[in-house]
Amino acid sequence: MLIGMGPEVRDALSSTIPPLEDEYNHSTNSSPSELTVIFTGVGDPANIAPILAKGFIMGTIIVTAVLGNALVITSVVRHRKLRVITNYYVVSLAMADMLVALCAMTFNASIELTNGFWLFGYFMCDVYNSFDVYFSTASILHLCCISVDRYYAIVRPLQYPIIMTNRTVTFMLANVWVLPALISFTPIFFGWYTTDQHQEFRKKNPNVCIFVVNKYYALISSGVSFWIPGVVMVTMYYKIYKEAVRQREALSRTSSNIVLNSIHQHRRQTHRIHYPHQLQLPESNSAAPRLSVSSASYGTTAVAAATELNMNGKFLKSLLLKEDPTGRG
Repeated sequence: MLIGMGPEVRDALSSTIPPLEDEYNHSTNSSPSELTVIFTGVGDPANIAPILAKGFIMGTIIVTAVLGNALVITSVVRHRKLRVITNYYVVSLAMADMLVALCAMTFNASIELTNGFWLFGYFMCDVYNSFDVYFSTASILHLCCISVDRYYAIVRPLQYPIIMTNRTVTFMLANVWVLPALISFTPIFFGWYTTDQHQEFRKKNPNVCIFVVNKYYALISSGVSFWIPGVVMVTMYYKIYKEAVRQREALSRTSSNIVLNSIHQHRRQTHRIHYPHQLQLPESNSAAPRLSVSSASYGTTAVAAATELNMNGKFLKSLLLKEDPTGRG
């Protein structure tokens, strides 16, 4: 899925804003037609081919993002087997990424194609910046929730069905969609995100849409949109990696034991086939049983039984001689 780039990345370029503002202030005395030539470069035919190529590339990216995420949503909705708890996060993430493509990347494409000229007015500039921050933050928070879900599924599988219930998933997804509004629409429309100088500049130049933030908003926004989710994801996936290594080592030991046992059984069977009479006592007479000498205890028992049988035989013979002195039986 394609994730839109949030305006926090552009905050690092804020040092370049004053020269741009000077250039735009210098151009405010020009007529609208002159501004169009300055910002779009239509007057130079050599710029048409790069603009068309850039438009084709950005249009392809936007269409691919929309269709790809729509395909993910449709697949989960149409196939019952895919309707599991984990895929609830995936569907919600696909929705956030699709809205990034529709509501943020399209405006950004217009800015890129017109070389920085904003075509939609002062109010829509705030709408564009709010959508950009909102959907980008929601997308990142979805990734954070997925990492927590995978942690419980892999590291604590017995607790997973108890913790990750439908109520828990609904609560997490609700927070994912509500919390980004606190750092996007609210501070942007109230003007808390930027400086007074930039607010004055925007009022004088409604054809320019630049996202310039103050230090407080930059710290809060970057913490909620990047640092906190990043730390959570790194921690969760590190624990998942350790658990995967532990399970792999346990499986390797089990496999080794199975192989050694199979080799031992094969050797015992081969030994019995080639040496079938090695562990048997010789027959003393027809009445003596065959006893194996597999151990010292069994050997002692066999010798005692043979001795008792021999003694009993002599006792019976003496009784017969007493009853028949001739010995004819």
